[in-house]
Amino acid sequence: MTKKLGLTLQIKTNYNQLTKAEKKVADFILANTEKVVYLSITDLADECTVGETSVYRFCRTMGFQGYQEFKMQLALYLASEENNERTHNLSKIEDVIRQKHIQATEESYQLLDSNMLEQIVNMMEESNNIYFFGVGDSLQMAQDAWNRFIRITNKVNIIPDPHMQAMAIALASPKDLLVLFSYSGATKDIVHIAEKAKEAGVKVVCITSFKQSPLMTYVDAFLLCGTKESPLEGGSASVKIGQLFLIDLLFQTYYSRNKEVSVENHRKSTKAVVDKLF
Repeated sequence: MTKKLGLTLQIKTNYNQLTKAEKKVADFILANTEKVVYLSITDLADECTVGETSVYRFCRTMGFQGYQEFKMQLALYLASEENNERTHNLSKIEDVIRQKHIQATEESYQLLDSNMLEQIVNMMEESNNIYFFGVGDSLQMAQDAWNRFIRITNKVNIIPDPHMQAMAIALASPKDLLVLFSYSGATKDIVHIAEKAKEAGVKVVCITSFKQSPLMTYVDAFLLCGTKESPLEGGSASVKIGQLFLIDLLFQTYYSRNKEVSVENHRKSTKAVVDKLF
């Protein structure tokens, strides 16, 4: 395993053979090691004022397959270092987790664009069908959104399999809406589905953490969730809490703007399952 010290020594040892652009990447990483694990390749390139290709070439020069492998090795060491600190502070772990969850909601609130929220709700109201899609951990968020909205409208849909998602969206119409959940905005399956949606004329909305990502090329509107997730924190509860905050905002706004029909549909959907309770 390549540790943080090994990485920094490796960068310094190979520094003179780097190109001018790659040296910018090296300088930023050496000065901001902990920050890098939370940056996408696009974000890091912007921080260094170089192209994404320069970041990739830097990683290859350092002996990694690409940026994700480089970032993963760095995260492994940082995680082990953090775990060592936790063994001495177990009594405080509940405070750390509570604060991270509070921070996730607060950051999502600070990032909220109220005009964008209203625009997305308008798109939902005008759509014949609404598709909630995600892959991996993000699928859980899509399922939660569907679970909320199915109680008040019958035009929401969810399909777990990414191949089926792509086929369904290829047959959708310009009167439909696709809502994608993707923390990074860089998952190949999700970007592929968004591309197919644009080809079909379907409007695309996403809930993500990064303003700049391959997914953003295809979206018409977006909401940003707070908190950051390292490569070792896939499925982070804090990220989910930030996304759940946004889902609840969408639901409550839609509900209040369509109150009469929402109340009636909510009554019907609740009545449909009431007999299943003892």
